[in-house]
This record gives sequence, C-alpha cells and structure tokens, in this order.
Amino acid sequence: MSGEEEENAAELKIGDEFLKAKCLMNCEVSLILEHKYEQLQQVSEDPMNQVSQVFEKSLQYVKRFSRYKNPDAVRQVREILSRHQLTEFELCVLGNLCPETVEEAVAMVPSLKTKGRAHDDDAIEKMLNDLSLVKRFE
Repeated sequence: MSGEEEENAAELKIGDEFLKAKCLMNCEVSLILEHKYEQLQQVSEDPMNQVSQVFEKSLQYVKRFSRYKNPDAVRQVREILSRHQLTEFELCVLGNLCPETVEEAVAMVPSLKTKGRAHDDDAIEKMLNDLSLVKRFE
C-alpha cells in the first residue's frame, strides 16, 4: 500500500503486509498460549517464575474474549468461515465477534458487501447459522 492511500478496513485497505499475514482468532491464540503455559509449568521448578506478566495478561485477555473454548469447535469455526472465501482479516473479525444477524455481520465487516465480491444475504445467514450451531453444541 502506498503512503498516500489511507487505510480503511471497510474496503480491505489494510496494507499488503496485513492482507498476506495469517491472522488468528482469539480462541486460536488462547489454545496456543494455554499449551505454552502448560509446557512452561512442566519444565519450571518454581511455578511462579516461569511466565512473564505480559504472557499472563495476554492469556487472560484471549481466554476472556474467546467465544469458543473447545479445540474441535475452534477448528470447525475456521473451516466454516474458510468456505466463504473470506480474507484472514474478515474471518478473524467474524470469528471473534460472532455476529448473530446479517446486519450485524455487514456492520462489523462491510467488505462482505464490497462491489465485485459481495456475499448475498442468504450466504451470510447460512454462515452465521453454521457458527451458531458450533457454539450451541460446544
């Protein structure tokens, strides 16, 4: 993205580096940090000395804001959202915020309706229904 262009997430103008990056939902980060925390607990003799405050705060944050806790549910959410040709950014916003209606989804991710790649309301509704099923049966 050139220095002259203004970033605008609604139009997916978020910078080339970010568009190419692999994004993770909070629930995915939570699983990774929990695994790392368990590893640190096993190798440390002093349980109070193995993790930094930043690590602990980060883990607390992603646990608090993770909509899905079960590793299978996390995998299913990514699979469901990946079927809809979303960018990583769109996928993570929807996976983190869990909109319940088409209107909420489009308000959170306006690029769903961007000219040339617009998702119709029925496709968005199906995606949201599939996500709510995962949450319900988690």
